[in-house]
Amino acid sequence: MDDFVFDADIAAKAVSRDLCDHCLGRLFGKSGKGMTNDERGRIIRDRLGIDAPEGCALCDGLFDLTDRFAENVAESVNSVESDNFLVGCKVDPATVEAEKALWKELGIEGESIKTELNREIGKTALPMINRPVEFKNPQVVACIDTRFADVELDLSPLFIYGRYNKLSREIPQTIWPCRVCKGKGCPRCGNTGKMYQTSVQEIIGDIALEMAEGNEHFFHGMGREDIDALMLGEGRPFVLEISQPKKRDIDLDELELRANDSDLAHYRGLAFTDREAVKKTKLATPTKTYKARVRPNGKVNKEQVIGVALSFRDVCIDQRTPRRVEHRRADLIRKRNILWVEAEMADDGTFDLTLETESGTYVKEFVSGDEGRSIPSFSEALGVECTVETLDVIAINDQEELK
Repeated sequence: MDDFVFDADIAAKAVSRDLCDHCLGRLFGKSGKGMTNDERGRIIRDRLGIDAPEGCALCDGLFDLTDRFAENVAESVNSVESDNFLVGCKVDPATVEAEKALWKELGIEGESIKTELNREIGKTALPMINRPVEFKNPQVVACIDTRFADVELDLSPLFIYGRYNKLSREIPQTIWPCRVCKGKGCPRCGNTGKMYQTSVQEIIGDIALEMAEGNEHFFHGMGREDIDALMLGEGRPFVLEISQPKKRDIDLDELELRANDSDLAHYRGLAFTDREAVKKTKLATPTKTYKARVRPNGKVNKEQVIGVALSFRDVCIDQRTPRRVEHRRADLIRKRNILWVEAEMADDGTFDLTLETESGTYVKEFVSGDEGRSIPSFSEALGVECTVETLDVIAINDQEELK
């Protein structure tokens, strides 16, 4: 403690303000290593020969309540699952302002009362919680309002990686609010607030929300398919986010099993992940492989169709925002690459196209031409107007697992 050096004049002025040892020592918290603030305060009084006051004009005895605060924090943190925790606190704004005024008056800046309370409450609570403190990425932040000793928990989200297959042409990937009422509920949506009664997101998200005892779920897909398109093959990568989860160690095998009871969508490869996976998922731009059943508006033969298909190898096309989505997308011309196309004739006058395209390609419009908004198009090259009757995504050609 010999290294604890302080300005005696400033210390004398501070002592005259009737401060407890914590608030007095905190003014000189940057001096003296391995010491608590109340130890600093006691040393200052001993050297100046001044006894401690009965109360504290600044904190009004807050540090006498540390045990109570710690017990409330521990009770709250122990009510949820986590690998770590962190303590935060709210202090009466008048106390915070009084501390700043004292710093200004004395010409010194010490450690804040909130910082010391956080540390002291955390130290006292730690043996009752038996989880490490985590400063950078805490799973639970227990914020105690020191005016009322109430604790509010802020729980970091739970992230689950997986891949899904969409097996229905009548559900969207994510929750789709009603266009009429904007999610409030109206006769158009049967007061559900949704355009569609379920989605890929809800089928698994509602179950995960229940298991984790969370507040809300969010779905982050690596792109999305049209509502009337299937997502087949190995599936599309996604990250499911659960906010404010009280339980984190949920059984992902059970979640997968329960979600796969649905005949509308299936899920696989579930694994816990982190927020970084959300960013990677949203920013990924893998190529996609599609299979389209196409109906020509006229007679075509096998040689024509196969020849046109083979002509689209590494071809760049210009696509203006399709008419079917121009009400919700900016009217732009986007350049997209068609990597390859293969064709196979069917017995009913239709044919199947299997093709790999750059991410963001409007496949239906590439086939139809969309009244000249997609150039060149398969219809234009064939010389016959064509319409996509069904569209399936059969592969998301991502190279990296994100879990």
